Amino acid sequence: MKNSIIVAALLFALSSCSKKETVVKTPVDTSAIVTYTESSQDIVNPERGFFQYAEIHASNYIPLSASLLAGYRGNQSIPGATYTVACSLVYVEYVLDSFVTSPISADFLTKFDQDCATARSAGVKLIPRFIYTNTTHGGTCPEQSICTPYGDATKAVILNHISQLKPYLQKDADVIACMQLGFIGIWGENYYTDNFGDASSNGQGKLLDNNWQDRIDVLKALLAALPADRMVQVRIPQLKERYVYGINANVNSAAMTDAEAFTETDKARIGFHNDCFLSGTNDEGTYFDYGNSSTPEADATTALRNFEKYDTKYVAVGGETCTNGYTPQNECEPTGIAKSEFERFHYSFLNAVYNLDLNNNWVTGGCMDSIKQKLGYRFVLRKAEFPTSASASGNISVNLTIANIGYASPYNPRPVQLILRNQTSGNVFVAAFKTDIRKWYTGTINLQQTLALPAGITAGNYDVLLNMPDNAPTLNTNPNFSIQLANNNTWESNTGYNKLQGVIAIK
Repeated sequence: MKNSIIVAALLFALSSCSKKETVVKTPVDTSAIVTYTESSQDIVNPERGFFQYAEIHASNYIPLSASLLAGYRGNQSIPGATYTVACSLVYVEYVLDSFVTSPISADFLTKFDQDCATARSAGVKLIPRFIYTNTTHGGTCPEQSICTPYGDATKAVILNHISQLKPYLQKDADVIACMQLGFIGIWGENYYTDNFGDASSNGQGKLLDNNWQDRIDVLKALLAALPADRMVQVRIPQLKERYVYGINANVNSAAMTDAEAFTETDKARIGFHNDCFLSGTNDEGTYFDYGNSSTPEADATTALRNFEKYDTKYVAVGGETCTNGYTPQNECEPTGIAKSEFERFHYSFLNAVYNLDLNNNWVTGGCMDSIKQKLGYRFVLRKAEFPTSASASGNISVNLTIANIGYASPYNPRPVQLILRNQTSGNVFVAAFKTDIRKWYTGTINLQQTLALPAGITAGNYDVLLNMPDNAPTLNTNPNFSIQLANNNTWESNTGYNKLQGVIAIK
């Protein structure tokens, strides 16, 4: 009996050991969590920041210089300025002084096309504005220093010119960050004009219904001349209100909503350029009601500033300062409200060379470096989480926490891609995030998605990178047009990729 008990015990023990040896454990997936250090560098990112200025006259066309444009990407001194700038944007004022009463010549159109090719090779984008005159003359008129005739073209001439420009604007849209309406009036500011209603004291002091309609027709033609994903900036917010809601629209018209933004409708494509930013309570007539045939002109500063405050979140916004007289409001905080105004109206770019008195004050006041960094978007990667291994035929979950600490989001579309690069072969595989980078507004972006691994990926160790290239096939492999994160030790200048500092083993 005792022996049989011992034998039974041994059989049970052997049986138990056998079962333990055949247990298969399912491996537990592990994730890498990486945190990043913010950079204080003034980054030359596309379609944002301070811009350089160029002026080209049809009567003496001097083409853009490739070496000059490429040099703008590095720190440049500006005569009279106490700061330096590095720029990815060049504003170009094309003065059609030879064509005020005639069609644009084929030679001019060819040279414009060549300017765009020059920008493409130099790694910059253009903000074009076509005008007819940027000079003034005085006299005995009410304004004395600016008298008629002003020298701009008629509506018929302008519409024909836009029609001539259209094929080139379509072809070269890749290097056009956005356009400014221009065409009407001295400097293309839609104010001192011979043909569209003179709202100055030299004229009727207001605009009539036909004046608004003529302006709307020019804006409509320019919007149609550009691809649907490019915006046109107007000088005053009331023009957008009356374009969208009609000539009788009041100054309290509704701004855009998030649902309407970036939908390629005309409403979603009209942005703003303020050529007298921080120059006074209404910025030299920017926030003014110019009336119509049945209503008088009137101040509308509060209403139109409120309209722009909300509408500018979704469109391209930029301009220049024009005077240093609005003190102390135009100074840095806490004395003034400079940074708050940039933030309130979602500025993406500003003229680096005008007005130097005011711009220099921001150096003295200690806020210039902050303004440089925050014009437009500025993406800081805070944290990334992704698996350390995955099956070649499977999916991976990626979670990125990004802070946009800039004044605005990008205003043109571009892809956001996870890059997997084989450490041995260097082969690159791309997985696209489903996101609209134009809606990466100021604040925190949580980009958490499950991505299918790209077809054809093979076993090996892969570096993990983030890529935000230009949307245009002509530019999307050029690192000058890719977005750099504002982090230390992440940027690859030769590829335009941002290193996430992690590896995934593909099996």
